[in-house]
Amino acid sequence: MVIAMKVHLLSYTKEAERLCAAAGRSCYSKKAASKLLEEVDPERAGAMIAEITGMGHHSVIEHASYTFSVEGVSRALTHQLVRHRIASFSQQSQRYVSIKEPTYVTPPSVSRDEALKEKFDSAMEVAWQAYRDLADKVPAEDARYVLPNACTTNVTVTMNARELWHFLTLRTCSRAQWEIREVAEEMLKQLKEVSPRIFSQAGPPCVRGPCPEGKLSCGKPRKRLVKKT
Repeated sequence: MVIAMKVHLLSYTKEAERLCAAAGRSCYSKKAASKLLEEVDPERAGAMIAEITGMGHHSVIEHASYTFSVEGVSRALTHQLVRHRIASFSQQSQRYVSIKEPTYVTPPSVSRDEALKEKFDSAMEVAWQAYRDLADKVPAEDARYVLPNACTTNVTVTMNARELWHFLTLRTCSRAQWEIREVAEEMLKQLKEVSPRIFSQAGPPCVRGPCPEGKLSCGKPRKRLVKKT
């Protein structure tokens, strides 16, 4: 069964940009953030954040957090995703959720070749038949051992803006694995809709400056972003 990947921004910090700007200003003011928040002009929030983070004080954007539902992705993806440790994850359990119907992600490199796709689909069916046979006799938590990395799953992810910047820097890069790159690109698109100033310069390193990959660089830097406030 084919399940399309979906990314939904479920929740995010209200007035994140004003909040982060007020938090940043509170470091240099006698006034508390509660008072400064009232004074922050939404149109100036971006410039304030850019100025403070430009000095290396990225902790101010940690006050904004974002929660996503990432659906119909492979276990291969989530094994990469959970390596981002400054985050919270809630993933669909293979112990308690029966997965007797085959749902899996097929890599584009396989889909493009009819013979390879036939071989791939055949391997998936063998794995799921083994799972069904085992699940009739042993607990699902034991039967799941035969399921492949391609098996689909759903995961809820919460990160603060600073960690999202780090995540997006790594995972929107052309050298990132294709599936997690697609998820990261969709997350960035939705983040820019709700917090355009915080994430105006987010993305792979090449949109802000030189590529840090050295000899491993793809050699095709993306169009440089024009800095906005």
